[in-house]
Amino acid sequence: MNDRKGIILTGTVIGILAASLVKFGNPLNMGICVACFIRDIAGAIGLHRAGVVQYIRPEILGFILGSFIIASLTGEFRSNGGSSPIIRFVLGMFVMIGALVFLGCPLRMVLRLAGGDLNAMVGILGFIAGILIGTQFIKKGFTLGRSYIQNPVNGYILPAIALILLVFLVTKPGFIFFSEKGPGAAHAPIIVSLAAGLLVGILAQRSRICMAGGIRDLYLIKDPHLVLGFVSIFIFALLFNFIFGYFNPGFENQPIAHNDGLWNFLGMLLVGFGSVLLGGCPLRQTILAGEGNTDSAITFLGMLVGAGIAHNFSLAASPKGVPLNGKIAVIAGIVVIALIGLLNTYCSLKANRRGEVSHGA
Repeated sequence: MNDRKGIILTGTVIGILAASLVKFGNPLNMGICVACFIRDIAGAIGLHRAGVVQYIRPEILGFILGSFIIASLTGEFRSNGGSSPIIRFVLGMFVMIGALVFLGCPLRMVLRLAGGDLNAMVGILGFIAGILIGTQFIKKGFTLGRSYIQNPVNGYILPAIALILLVFLVTKPGFIFFSEKGPGAAHAPIIVSLAAGLLVGILAQRSRICMAGGIRDLYLIKDPHLVLGFVSIFIFALLFNFIFGYFNPGFENQPIAHNDGLWNFLGMLLVGFGSVLLGGCPLRQTILAGEGNTDSAITFLGMLVGAGIAHNFSLAASPKGVPLNGKIAVIAGIVVIALIGLLNTYCSLKANRRGEVSHGA
């Protein structure tokens, strides 16, 4: 299914499901948002205490479990990792912080635009800029190193955690937090959300859909293959938003969004920069984690912790705008990721030169 028809089918299904999940109860322009939903899970397990964004989102659990199930059935489940785990954790944290300053992951950015939120256009430009910056490091030799085959148990851990969280969602034990108002209290029925998540997890695993990878490939090798998936998401989400009456064009008064153009741009620049160095956007990292990639599982945990940090230290934006701490964190994130890129590239080039000298000797 890793072909043009497969990627378009995946985008079509995601676009339809995203609009339909809003109809079933998810927040407007947030039928699916990997960053926002991971943030809600972080709140539900107590990593932050922002009462309006606490809920164990079944869609995320479905992404992980759907990917795990289909990868296991097709023989593609492989437990591998060990490629710069600390760097991946840090990059995951900053990708999440950037997303929560923009108020959405790359997927929600497209869905916001499909709902008429023109602020998403500024975010798209920032996202592209971040990817273009990151690809310059890749062209100069940036790499997070090799992954290694690991004991299969390592790959089972995150799917097992997803199952445990699903049990907590259904049983609602006292130590799990659930929002009584705000975006966290707006959600589709569990069975609907889980079914949608499983379907997206299966299709995304088979098609390898990734917006960061799509823009990277379009720039580096002129291959539009992966980008077509997000074009399809936009078209079908737009169509169904029209059908459901959710389309509301403009910059002002958009649901769960702000119109500070500079920080929409820089927040998504941080997301694009970090995602391209990681090798995939938040959706892709979540799917890879489900199919046994422990490097992506570490990135997922970094995003989870990043969500907790964003709300505990007042970094996350709100419809009122971006707090000062959030602005400082975005600039710091861009600087830190640039330093990681520079130092990694320098060390890689130095190691290559040593190898050439040894080989010549």
